[in-house]
Parts: sequence; structure tokens; C-alpha cells
Amino acid sequence: MLLTAETVVAGRPDRVLAPADLKRLSERSDLQGLVRYTVHWLLIAAGAALIAWTRGTWWVLPAMFLEGWFLIALFAPVHESVHYTAFKSRHLNVVLGWIASVPTLINSTFYRLFHYAHHRHTQDPQKDPELGGPLPQTVWQYVVRISGWGYYASRFDFYGRILRGEWDGFPYIPERERAGVRRSVIWMLVLFFGVFGAWSWMDPAGPWIFWLLPVAMAQPILRVMLLSEHTLCSDDDNGLTNTRTTLKSWPVHLVHWNMPYHAEHHLYPSIPFFRLPQAHREIGDRFAHVAPSYFETQKQILRRITGRP
Repeated sequence: MLLTAETVVAGRPDRVLAPADLKRLSERSDLQGLVRYTVHWLLIAAGAALIAWTRGTWWVLPAMFLEGWFLIALFAPVHESVHYTAFKSRHLNVVLGWIASVPTLINSTFYRLFHYAHHRHTQDPQKDPELGGPLPQTVWQYVVRISGWGYYASRFDFYGRILRGEWDGFPYIPERERAGVRRSVIWMLVLFFGVFGAWSWMDPAGPWIFWLLPVAMAQPILRVMLLSEHTLCSDDDNGLTNTRTTLKSWPVHLVHWNMPYHAEHHLYPSIPFFRLPQAHREIGDRFAHVAPSYFETQKQILRRITGRP
């Protein structure tokens, strides 16, 4: 049931779900989370097997790209876990979310605070950390943006400053959280480079073929998805107009834990990934931006950049 004009949350006309329906849609599940988490790692294992099978042939390149897609999509369980919606158990969210964040250097401890600031200050150019860099103004800037280069440059810059104890650039990390964030970053880097070093000793090309190059190859998929979420939407706190949902096929929703239903998630972050399709069926027609595909949104962005109608 949608709220009527008489019962809508005071001061927030974008809160369109009745409290009882929001409670129903916000029910979480360890089983749903564990099944999706297991499926995700099985897909990664299958991608690795495909690389091993095609290694030494040109077919290894599409196999590496497919594996890279599964690896960069680990962003999805990390994103869910920092909202504590991947699983019902808080402990599972913390532990399994942290593990999923290591292969692509997201670091869930840091990302939780970074992402909460994004939700609190969506589209605010002064406070939304996800708007830290300007939107692309030229085709070259667009290409660099979706390449993922800026992501890795920012990660190493962020983590370097955190390791040195330079906190001035992180207003979203309160003093009480700093020691925990620093410890988490240290352990992530130890695990990341430890695995890389041990793997390289056994098979010098292994970590590049099975891990790092696939991630670099597929990084544009995630960059396009993230660029589509708020670009060309309203620059205000209206959840019905400042975020875009993208309608995609079931494989994309499976691999990305229903992340394309981004407007539904942004409006109600308490709704877990497996209930977002139901939320879309109930309130999807209220959103100003529902795109048929990421390709269509990227065309709009490029038209804006080039000045073409």
C-alpha cells in the first residue's frame, strides 16, 4: 500500500511506502544471503576453470573478461553488507562483506563510512564523497572515468593517507572509527599482497591471468553502472528524482545482487537485495528515472558531453 497525500511522512513527500509495507520489505534473511554469496563464489570458480581450460589460446581473453565481471561484481555483496542487508546476522555482514572486499581493494570498513556519507548527502557536491571528482566534461574524461583508472588512483591515495594517519581529507570517518579503519586497511593489504606474492612464487603469470588483468578488463562494467546511478538526475534530496533504476536481464541482477534497482535501494536502504524486485513492482512507477538499459543512459551522458541533441 502506498501512502496517501494525507499520510505521507512529514516533510518527505518521497517516502511513498506505508510503514507496514516497508517493514515487510525490510525483512532480511541469512539463507538468501548465503545462497547468493555461495553462487557468486561458484561463478568466480567457474570463471577461473574456464581460464585454465583456455589458457594458451586466444579464447582465454573472453574467459578473463567473464571472470573479471564476476570479480568486479563482488562490489555488490560488499555494498549490501555495509548496509547490513546481505544477511540477517550482523556478524555475517561484517565478516563475509570484508572478505568480498579484498580482491578489488574496496575495504568494507572504509567503504561503510564513505557510502553512508553518500546516502546522507546524495548529490550534494560539498558533502557527497562519491561526487569527489567532477563529472566528465569531455569524451576523453568519460573514457578515463569508465576505465577505472581514477578508482585505483583514489584507492591507493586514500589508503596511503590512512596508513600515515592523515585524516583531514576524510570528514566522514569520525575519530572513534579511525583506529578500526586503519587496522582493516592494513590487514586487507597484507592479505592482498600476501596472496599475490605466494601465487606469483608458484605461478608467476597466475595472479595476472586469473585475477588482476580480468579485474582491469571488466572494471568498465562497474564504472558504467555507477556512473548511471545519479548522473543527469536531480541535484537534491528527493529520492524519487535523484537516483536512477535500470531495468536489466536476470543474469545482471543475479551477478550484481539486484543493484540495478538503485532508486528503490536509495529511497529505502533497509530493503535487502532479494526484495528489491518486489519493491520495484510496488513503487517503481513513482521514480522519475527508470532506464531500459545502461547503454541508453550512457548515450544520454555522451550526448550531454558532446552537446548533441
